[in-house]
Amino acid sequence: MAKPAKDGVTGKEPSTGQDDGGDQLLGFMLAGDTVRGALLSGTAMVKKMRASHGLGILETLILGHGLLAAGLMSTGLKGRDYLSVKVECSGPVKGLVAEANACGQIRGYLKNVPIPVDKPLDSFDLRPFFGAGFITVTKHIEGARRPYEGRVMMAYGSLAKDLAYYYLTSEQIPTAFNLSVKFDREGEVEGAGGLLLQAMPGAEPELVARLEAMVADMPSLGKEVAGGRRPEDMVGEAFKALKPKIVSRRGISFACQCNRERVRAMLAMLGAEQLRDLAENGPFPVVVRCHFCNKAYSFSKQQLREMV
Repeated sequence: MAKPAKDGVTGKEPSTGQDDGGDQLLGFMLAGDTVRGALLSGTAMVKKMRASHGLGILETLILGHGLLAAGLMSTGLKGRDYLSVKVECSGPVKGLVAEANACGQIRGYLKNVPIPVDKPLDSFDLRPFFGAGFITVTKHIEGARRPYEGRVMMAYGSLAKDLAYYYLTSEQIPTAFNLSVKFDREGEVEGAGGLLLQAMPGAEPELVARLEAMVADMPSLGKEVAGGRRPEDMVGEAFKALKPKIVSRRGISFACQCNRERVRAMLAMLGAEQLRDLAENGPFPVVVRCHFCNKAYSFSKQQLREMV
């Protein structure tokens, strides 16, 4: 029998991973386990991502949505599992990559920084910045022979709507996303949050329609998180009538697995002739920058000669 939690939401609450500034990913079930959900509070994650990449407001909004989405989609990952969300598009964004693993580490990058803007933004309608394109979701499951990959054409120019479309067409799972990054008057990130709901086999069509309406009527998650609302409180209040049950809790952070040895190994893969040319002609120091976290690794002429 499930025991009442302190916040009034029932269920087990296993905890894994390390959090960054209190950021959390909450997994829950609704309506007698016929609906799976996840809610992510990610303000510190988005702030760290922005600082690492040196992004403006538009870039922070778009990549922030990508990281929030990847984090939500990682709820069921275990062990060494990880997934990636990749966008390739014709608009000024050009594309983005976001990755999340089972430890709560989330990272990502934009393919075009800064994103060119012809006129001042009068709304946060991102369709013109994406244009036509594709979304690819790749899941790397520990022990599987090969990754699972699904790909769909972008139909809406909105990451939330297009990922919902991906799940419906590729995995036949009715899904709803809510992704939100709130900025203050000075353009600083004030709050960031995301919500994912998925109907399980056996969920009644009326319930799915009801959930879609509930998601549409929810207040801005970024604003709620900025106001200090806890994920469990938001879930308990928004879905009280559907008897929410928390099944997982994980700290999350903007974190990258890159290190100097991995970058050194990558340089070694250039081959003897290319590496020898680089060691002799430079320019020095040779600087290699990680796409995902923008951290720079420098190698002197002597260090490259030793590698040769």
